[in-house]
Amino acid sequence: MATIIKGGTVVTAEREWRADVVIEGDTIREVTADVDTTGHDVVDAGGCYVMPGGIDPHTHMELPFMGTVASEDFFSGTSAGFAGGTTSIIDFVIPGPGDSVLDAYKTWRGWAEKAAGDYTFHVAITWWDESVHRDMGTLVADHGVNSFKHFMAYKNAIMCDDETLVNSFSRARELGALCTVHAENGELVFRLQKEIADKGILGPEGHPLSRPPEVEGEAANRAIRIAEVLGVPLYLVHTSCIDALEAVTRARLEGQRVFAEVLAGHLLVDDSVYRNADWRFAAHHVMSPPFRSKEHQDALWRGLQSGMIQTTATDHCCFRTVQKQMGKDDFRSIPNGTAGIEDRMSVLWDQGVRKGRLTRSEFVAVTSANAAKIFNIYPKKGAIAPGADADIVIWDPDGSRTISAETHHQQIDFNIFEGMTVTGIAKTTLSRGKVVWHDGDMRSVRGAGRYIDRPPFGPYWDAQRTKNRLAEPVAVDRG
Repeated sequence: MATIIKGGTVVTAEREWRADVVIEGDTIREVTADVDTTGHDVVDAGGCYVMPGGIDPHTHMELPFMGTVASEDFFSGTSAGFAGGTTSIIDFVIPGPGDSVLDAYKTWRGWAEKAAGDYTFHVAITWWDESVHRDMGTLVADHGVNSFKHFMAYKNAIMCDDETLVNSFSRARELGALCTVHAENGELVFRLQKEIADKGILGPEGHPLSRPPEVEGEAANRAIRIAEVLGVPLYLVHTSCIDALEAVTRARLEGQRVFAEVLAGHLLVDDSVYRNADWRFAAHHVMSPPFRSKEHQDALWRGLQSGMIQTTATDHCCFRTVQKQMGKDDFRSIPNGTAGIEDRMSVLWDQGVRKGRLTRSEFVAVTSANAAKIFNIYPKKGAIAPGADADIVIWDPDGSRTISAETHHQQIDFNIFEGMTVTGIAKTTLSRGKVVWHDGDMRSVRGAGRYIDRPPFGPYWDAQRTKNRLAEPVAVDRG
């Protein structure tokens, strides 16, 4: 017996059309009009859009960070994603400097066994020696990892110096893996933090002052130029400012393989939050890079519309008020992170599609299909097509809800979108063909999520090697 999604309008990154979707087991079998539903389970999609489930390419479930552990675990986080239409996540394995990269990966895999939805991992490179070189190869060959993360911030913790960047980028090129970076100049941030604290500015308002757009722009440009020289494609996470976007735009117009991600929060929340008189309110917005002024938000929307930014994410990393209070007397000790996995798709629909900034197909591209393509899991993910995983959201364009920490499913006592009424919501979410969310009824199952293998790449890397000035060195005959 099949499951048939009946009466909706299918929307993919390429087009939209009226069709029914036939699901056999955990896979889409057929997408066609007027399917006979006799003897089958029927999911009503009348008046709704049938779209690929969202992919959040940037989450941090139960992350150990800044002396505490994120309050969201893999089960609660992926379940909250279902309520908002997100069916898959790409989380981060972050070994400490000197720690075995492969052992860290195995630890995170163990934590993720409780996930309700599908998941996979970027693996951070925080130090370098021959064991890291070896483990990167093992992760690509044996564990389906095709992306490695590099923090250019967090000095004296997980920050990569240029030597580590060069070594890791070079190894990734050999393996056919993608390099991702958190682009902030950690040396500058460290110095600015000290100068600001020495002036007696210790509240949350000190956080954005210590991380101005220029420190992100410098690091973005440096990472892009290193990647250009070494001939490896690059993905910038949480692009938050004009300075970084300009570096991405220049590189892409020059033909370099550079991809950029923007957080829903950076599109909608501005830096006035740090000047709020309520310490709790301001502290809950402390994340890195920080929220920016409205001129940067406008530029980010234009980047998304023009295709210079390809994906949207959340950097979902939850810390409750009691955890944020670790930095009550010094902004440098406030755990960095905000939530968003439950709200990303609704706020982007409300502020993007309904305001004419995005078409419906562009919405699918930036919430699902582009991430699937960039991280090499398309069309198993990010598509409504025969053979694709049946990760589907039935989207009610007229449904509305008011976002609140009182009603959300995220394990945090604050919401950066608090009080925002959005139109456009997930009516029904299916994960691998099973209904996991329907009209406010959560049906997630602990441990039902599967690990997603992501194979290494080919054509991008071949083209990049051909283009790269170092690909074919030529000796000069000096007589």
